[in-house]
Amino acid sequence: MRNQLMAMITGLGLLLSQGALAESSNCPPLLDHSFRPLAGDASQRLCEVHRGKVVLVVNTASECGYTYQYAGLEHLYERFREQGFVIIGFPSDDFGGQEPGGEEEIKQFCRDTYSVQFPMYEKTHAAQSNAHPFFRDLGEAAGQYPQWNFHKYLLDRQGRVVGSWRSAVEPESQELVRTIKRYL
Repeated sequence: MRNQLMAMITGLGLLLSQGALAESSNCPPLLDHSFRPLAGDASQRLCEVHRGKVVLVVNTASECGYTYQYAGLEHLYERFREQGFVIIGFPSDDFGGQEPGGEEEIKQFCRDTYSVQFPMYEKTHAAQSNAHPFFRDLGEAAGQYPQWNFHKYLLDRQGRVVGSWRSAVEPESQELVRTIKRYL
């Protein structure tokens, strides 16, 4: 009886581990990247945290003429997050040196100045010439790399790029909101 019980427990453990492997292999390639939360210690795999959500990816900067867009981004996040929408921000110093601070300073600025609650990740290269593999993959999938801070990529629930907007497009523009709604 004991041997049968042990065999069942072992078999169950094997099935669970195979399920975890299968789930891991179902990760959309664009979300198969790991980053630390801004000023955090441990990396998070984007796939594990954001899989199945509509994701707006934005490269950000604290000293840019478009920095005010944090307010519109936060409003979008508040408006749609209960429907499976998330914004993920990546500070970048690639364009005009407009993100010179350290991660703790950036985190404090976002929180204190714009009450940012959407997930922000570690400082990352977004420009095509030195793009982190995540931004390289986004740029290739969209056919468009960021040319400046606050470029926006929208991914559907399957992790596919379904939209790309240059910096000048406001977060709450009709076009962007309409596209987000289409994929929610």
